[in-house]
Amino acid sequence: QVQLVESGGGLVQAGGLLRLSCAASGRTLGNYAMGWFRQAPGKEREFVVALKWSTGITYYAGSMKGRFTISRDYAKNTMYLQVTSLKPEDTAVYYCAAGVSRENWFAINYDYWGQGTQVTVSS
Repeated sequence: QVQLVESGGGLVQAGGLLRLSCAASGRTLGNYAMGWFRQAPGKEREFVVALKWSTGITYYAGSMKGRFTISRDYAKNTMYLQVTSLKPEDTAVYYCAAGVSRENWFAINYDYWGQGTQVTVSS
């Protein structure tokens, strides 16, 4: 079992910056990939970015390149998502997730999820 706890959400003005954290516990993450997802009101959950824990290799959704940056602190078992130039359309609940890593990013099943952290961007 992997437990994930997100933090860092809040109310931010458009144009601002936010860094979300995802603290993992319960298992070593060497064989896992971790990802960030978000779900806006009335919309389906969408993939933002993923990272293979052991190598740090990342994969961004096409629309997320540029303003979103994923990183990790290997020693702290913590993953981060920095978002710059925030827009009102970034308003969503942001989730981190973990799943056994696969060579094919699209074959990763994210079995473990955090509770989510709300990000609200005001115009």
